[in-house]
Amino acid sequence: MAELSADEVHEAVRRKYGGIAESSAAGCCSPAGGCCDDTGLARLAELSVTVGYTTEELSAVPQGANMGLGCGNPLAIASLQLGETVLDLGSGGGFDCFLAAQAVGETGRVIGVDATPEMVTKARRLAAEHEFTNVEFRLGEIENLPVADGSVDVIISNCVINLSPRKRHVFEEAFRVLKPGGRLAVSDVVATAVLPDEMKADLELHTGCIAGASLVDDLERVLREAGFVNVRIEPKDDSREFIREWAPGMSVEDFVVSATIEARKPLR
Repeated sequence: MAELSADEVHEAVRRKYGGIAESSAAGCCSPAGGCCDDTGLARLAELSVTVGYTTEELSAVPQGANMGLGCGNPLAIASLQLGETVLDLGSGGGFDCFLAAQAVGETGRVIGVDATPEMVTKARRLAAEHEFTNVEFRLGEIENLPVADGSVDVIISNCVINLSPRKRHVFEEAFRVLKPGGRLAVSDVVATAVLPDEMKADLELHTGCIAGASLVDDLERVLREAGFVNVRIEPKDDSREFIREWAPGMSVEDFVVSATIEARKPLR
């Protein structure tokens, strides 16, 4: 069975999430009932609470920023402080960036990086409309971040790193841009068993945050080889319930779960 190339995966991811950004059917909503109607908004809220957000957090962001694309809540483990600089890898419509902006306050700064022009355009529009002055969104790849060396206190990400076929580059870049002592706080999917070849070759499962999941041991090794210390990966077994709905009938929940991923850049 032929393996998918990195370029094929990148292009498919951009195409899918660009379409989501432009569609009223983003996230859980169907074309017949967009996310702006009461049913769509209620379903998005339900999904977001399921993966770990509070109702207060959901009400604190601009409508349209939450597209139901996460698998956890990285803010719950990030312990953000006033004045910190935060970087969101794969920031999408800006949902986690807007929450982070409120946590770090006016003296803090939040940078969202996304490879999808449509997502960046949407996030910038929402930031301008709702006067988030301490947030900016940059077009770029998480494997080659448009961010200066040693300039970030905290990196967050939500169900995005699994989409990259070059995860080693992602973590090397994350290490580069973090300040000494800076931390990584990520929600993502991990593999609990080796995925079958047919799943690995399924482009829909790649763009659906399943086929690109790494085994926990492999992910820990890549993080340590990138230079990180205090690496901690905690799979969430109860996430199988909502992951099952990502590809009904394919038993993907037997192979992947959501997890929190934490690590630090050494002080020296």
